[in-house]
Amino acid sequence: MRRLRLLLLAPVVAMLSACDLVVLKPAGDVAAQQGDLLMISTLLMLLIIVPVMALIVFFAWKYRASNKDAEYHPDWDHSTSLELVIWAAPLLIIICLGALTWAGTHLLDPYRPIDRIKPGHAVAENVEPLQVNVVALDWKWMFIYPQYGVATVNELAAPVDRPIRFHITSSSVMNSFYIPALAGQIYAMPGMETKLHAVINRPGEYQGFSANYSGDGFSHMRFAFHGLDQAGFDQWIAGVRQGGQTLDRDRYLELEKPSEKVPVMHFGQVDGALWDAILNMCVEPGKMCMGEMMQIDRKGGLSLASVRNTMPLIYDKYAGRGKSPAYFGSNESYVMTICTPLQAEAAAADRMRRAEVQAVATPVSLDRLTGQGLSPKGTPMAALTSNPFAAGPVSTDIRSAPNA
Repeated sequence: MRRLRLLLLAPVVAMLSACDLVVLKPAGDVAAQQGDLLMISTLLMLLIIVPVMALIVFFAWKYRASNKDAEYHPDWDHSTSLELVIWAAPLLIIICLGALTWAGTHLLDPYRPIDRIKPGHAVAENVEPLQVNVVALDWKWMFIYPQYGVATVNELAAPVDRPIRFHITSSSVMNSFYIPALAGQIYAMPGMETKLHAVINRPGEYQGFSANYSGDGFSHMRFAFHGLDQAGFDQWIAGVRQGGQTLDRDRYLELEKPSEKVPVMHFGQVDGALWDAILNMCVEPGKMCMGEMMQIDRKGGLSLASVRNTMPLIYDKYAGRGKSPAYFGSNESYVMTICTPLQAEAAAADRMRRAEVQAVATPVSLDRLTGQGLSPKGTPMAALTSNPFAAGPVSTDIRSAPNA
């Protein structure tokens, strides 16, 4: 019988052996504070949940059908003392939870630089945070170290007790960057930059992954995060630099293509302008960057003729990759000049003046029409047709516009 009980408990033991308490016992100070916030919130809620569950069992036992001696008052409908307890206890817990959440939301804001590396140890003023630019690709992670001029794929490392500043974006779809031992998850979105500040306090190898479904290769979108001492981190950087590969725009466009189970890759050199091009979604040569487009919009925008020049900024960039004529038509088109609002008004006034001159030069009879589609008596139909090019083509060069 004892062996049978042990056999029945075997599946439970097997399931519990797979439990990982990294969320509640992480190696990073930010994640530790988040774990404390989770535990305190859970305990506060249990102050209500446990008594309620106990009272349910108590009432079910006391007023069971076989207990004929239970004191029961079916006409009872109100008790001021009971109402006070019922409403005051949850209200106090909600107030505590609200204050705790408000403080934790501001202190653990992922965009807020950390002010301590561990309890009782503030960040030194002369310490420069380690910056890592993160790109979520399909289906792999790219990490660029701008301070060291190197990059990796599916491998991340950081020195112990040094603040880390992540700049995060995505190449195509929304994703989520998450290292449970380091800090909470933060979303990665194309054309946008999110930030995360954290620190690792214990050496070791930890796991990072995507916490947001992003397609077929989502389940393999994992990477190793190495917490190293300063000497070990310097050695790791030196090893990456020996990789020999260069991460430029052409190499990035190859990596950007969807692929699964990509092995670790090291790049000893990185194009310094690549990160801005990725963030502005203009890595492909000849493509207008979002920053340029926003600058045009800030200055008042372009005319309808410029629509052909902004069409390559459509979201489905893969459908048009390498097919520029599909966007622009059979012929190449260019923005010849951009005028200011005053110059546009001057050009419009010049066109109106030309139209008035043309109207005076071409007399038109004011006789009423005698039928639908018929010209006035004695006036040829050609005389009624306005020709905007009768006085010659209108110049669009801003230098021909009169001074405002």
